Amino acid sequence: MSAAEPWTGEGGRTVIFGGAGFIGSNLADHYLSAGRTVRIVDNLTRPGVVHNLRWLQARHGARLEVMTADVRDAQAVKQAVAGATQVFHFAAQVAVTTSLEVPVTDFEVNAGGTLNVLEALRAMERPAPLVFTSTNKVYGGMPGVELVQGQRRYEPRDTRLRSQGVDEACPLDFESPYGCSKGAADQYVLDYARAYGLRTVVFRMSCIYGPRQFGTEDQGWVAHFLLRTLEGQPLTLYGDGKQVRDILDVRDLVDALSLAQQHMGRLKGQAFNMGGGPTRAVSLLELLGLISQRTGLRPAIHFEDWRTGDQRYYVSDTRKFQAATGWAPRVGVREGVDRLHDWLRTLVRERSATGLGAEREVHAG
Repeated sequence: MSAAEPWTGEGGRTVIFGGAGFIGSNLADHYLSAGRTVRIVDNLTRPGVVHNLRWLQARHGARLEVMTADVRDAQAVKQAVAGATQVFHFAAQVAVTTSLEVPVTDFEVNAGGTLNVLEALRAMERPAPLVFTSTNKVYGGMPGVELVQGQRRYEPRDTRLRSQGVDEACPLDFESPYGCSKGAADQYVLDYARAYGLRTVVFRMSCIYGPRQFGTEDQGWVAHFLLRTLEGQPLTLYGDGKQVRDILDVRDLVDALSLAQQHMGRLKGQAFNMGGGPTRAVSLLELLGLISQRTGLRPAIHFEDWRTGDQRYYVSDTRKFQAATGWAPRVGVREGVDRLHDWLRTLVRERSATGLGAEREVHAG
């Protein structure tokens, strides 16, 4: 197999940085269930990830390799990719709020850690292809988009944008230290394809949700809203609750990640907006209404000022990736929220039975 050819066989090792996190554990389960050997690389410091790791170990045994390491450790990263035939990089500091508090740490993890991964791949005799998860925050607040404010949501005045979403031609406008660190990493991943011929793909992610997500108000808001509701806790909304996001079930994301690796020969060096698209777009208030219908409960809501970098409207235009791979999301919002609700309800019962409180997770895999 030459360095320019994508991996298409059944063997080989999948390496997942941040593999014990929400997305990483779901992707690891997918590949392990298909018979591949998976190496998870994670520093295991975030609450919730050990729970995910034990679940994977119980399901898959020896085919799961675990390496406790931090992406800021360049030597460990180089060791981690040894023998890899495909690599996914999810390890990150993901909260805008945390980036404002500790911008240097945010940079070291997101930008520096990603550069370590790229350099480790570049040093391989046959560099493994990489899929990296960036963020819609690289587009900033998009102040040039004129919005119409309805009773429960914002919508673009432009009908094309409303029906198709934001495409990859949207100007980059890094906002907040988090937006800068992830944006820098995003551009490094793309440039290493141009400058060094690495096979890399960037997903600029909207809101992903599903089982194995321990949501907080800083990250994983769909799970956070459900958790607060199930636990009978009040909920703080920043802004007016009318901000809109497209949400994507993690099962659909796993399919997209797998397809990105399969089609790496054609996709390399490109960025793709990834989310549920206009048909899976909801405002915060609309999601709370859906949760109330599902549970019969509604948390007490407190409103605070808008936070730095919070877009009033962001919906992904995923047509570029769809045209390139044939991918399309399959899980509807109601079905996905129902499934996450059932998983979180079991988690809440376990916490209640063991006396454990809710866990705070600032980072995600």
